[in-house]
Amino acid sequence: MADVERIKAASNWLAGDLAAELADTSTPGVSAESTQLLKFHGMYQQDDRDVRRERQRAGLGKAITMMVRASIPAGATTAAQYLACDRLADEVADGTLRITTRQGLQWHKVGKLDVQRLIRTLNDSELTTIAACGDVARNVMACPAPLPGRDDLLPYARALARAVRPRTQAYWDLWLDGERAVSAVEEAVDPADAVDGDLDPLYGPTYLPRKFKIGFAHTGDNCVDAYTNDVGIVPVRDAAGVIVAFTLLVGGGLGMTHNKPATFPRLADPLGDVAPEHLVAAVKAVIEVQRDHGDRADRKHARMKYLVHDWGVDKFRAAVEDRVTFTFDAPTPARWDATSDHLGWHEQADGNHFLGVHVTSGRIQDTDRVRLRTAIRTLVERHGLGVRFTPAQNLLLTGITTAIRDDVEATLRRHGVALTGDLPTVTRKALACPALPTCGLALAEAERAMPDFLAGFDARLQQLGIGGDAPQVRVTGCPNGCARPYSTEIGVVGRGKDHYTVQLGGDDVGTRLNEVFADRVSLDGVVDLLEPVLAAWHTERNAGESFGDWTNRVGVTELRARFDAADFEHQRQATGVRGGTT
Repeated sequence: MADVERIKAASNWLAGDLAAELADTSTPGVSAESTQLLKFHGMYQQDDRDVRRERQRAGLGKAITMMVRASIPAGATTAAQYLACDRLADEVADGTLRITTRQGLQWHKVGKLDVQRLIRTLNDSELTTIAACGDVARNVMACPAPLPGRDDLLPYARALARAVRPRTQAYWDLWLDGERAVSAVEEAVDPADAVDGDLDPLYGPTYLPRKFKIGFAHTGDNCVDAYTNDVGIVPVRDAAGVIVAFTLLVGGGLGMTHNKPATFPRLADPLGDVAPEHLVAAVKAVIEVQRDHGDRADRKHARMKYLVHDWGVDKFRAAVEDRVTFTFDAPTPARWDATSDHLGWHEQADGNHFLGVHVTSGRIQDTDRVRLRTAIRTLVERHGLGVRFTPAQNLLLTGITTAIRDDVEATLRRHGVALTGDLPTVTRKALACPALPTCGLALAEAERAMPDFLAGFDARLQQLGIGGDAPQVRVTGCPNGCARPYSTEIGVVGRGKDHYTVQLGGDDVGTRLNEVFADRVSLDGVVDLLEPVLAAWHTERNAGESFGDWTNRVGVTELRARFDAADFEHQRQATGVRGGTT
């Protein structure tokens, strides 16, 4: 049994020693065991690695703070909820909000003694941090765009989120003195109603072997990267557009470990179709199968993707059907036309409009040049707009009437916020994880390096005459895949200090994994590495053929040999000039 399994089993339903350790003012953090339990409550204990060595030389301990994450189904918030989140950025955090790639919201550098204030404020606004992290079903994703004919997934996402959240009383006792906003999460089970002492019938006392991810996508628009989830859910509609079934996809997940071939990214397989009234029961049954059969001895092999891979879909389906009163119908073939970022102006289903606003690496902040956070707060306060967070780390301002459209645009421009038409295509499509200095898993830079990296990439694309056709680029500071680098056209994955693996061959709709093109490339060498490949694509592609489809058709192995990718960084360092030429 992995050590984390022992900690969970002994925690008394996630309470552990957290109450005493959180009240201890002599230290800024909690013990190693308690850090594992904190995840279930929606936070990670972190330290600022930029100052770690300096503090060590001065005889000081680590600069420990908490990263706290809100679980927001489909990323949808009301004006009041968003403003409460915004106030917390100044009151208890570092002055920023960060949109996650799973449509949640994070506060960074929160002091241990301020966490309770943060969680209470969210609870008062009917938001929660429970299950935003930890070995449970995490935030339920769904396409956030309230477009005509498809603004119907939010109720399903919210209902499923309530049904699969853990029911521990410890969350309420630790942070809220037992009080709760009942619409924010599912009720905890009263100890008197427990069956054989089981206070959480879905998860049990050791919860799941690892995290579990769920996402709803609209047929034709895979903006949530449905195939990268443990369970992807795609609606099946009749001729009138009414949802008549859901297709379940199972066994997706992107995390891996460098130099450990037993770990790998995997896209989900179709499991079958279920009627809408059976959706919750079906997903719960999938969770139960993973709970009972997932690998608890090796956390690197504990995600459900490995169980589906080892068993096969037919055996997995049979195990799920043993737990429900219905059977799955054959899966409806999915059709994917695009992966929309939903930026720019769009009509809503209710006749109003929404505006998709780009947020660089998901960081809502004010800088000397761009006062994005102030601009969004001003518009939400002035007009009562809703705010929805997207899987691409952007946000949608919703409920905009025709009468205020000009004011919305003018306010954004006045604060230096670029509108969609002002953005380079490569910037518009890019994703990055937070990485250094606070993520404990980061091996290299990601978010902080993105502005310069993308500026250089765009400049080279413009020189090649292909700026408007720029491919998707996603950068992560480690191989765990938070910015989904393995299901995109160009993935740049940190493996050491300024060393990255460059992956090619994925597609722009999230249905094909990429593969390693070059290894141990410095970030400032990535553009040099890819320039001749991009130039070849530009001249050799078929009409309308994307970069990802071209690299897949030609073959990454062929391209690796053609452009001497394996020796690129060595040549570059030896010559001091651009490498990767033909």
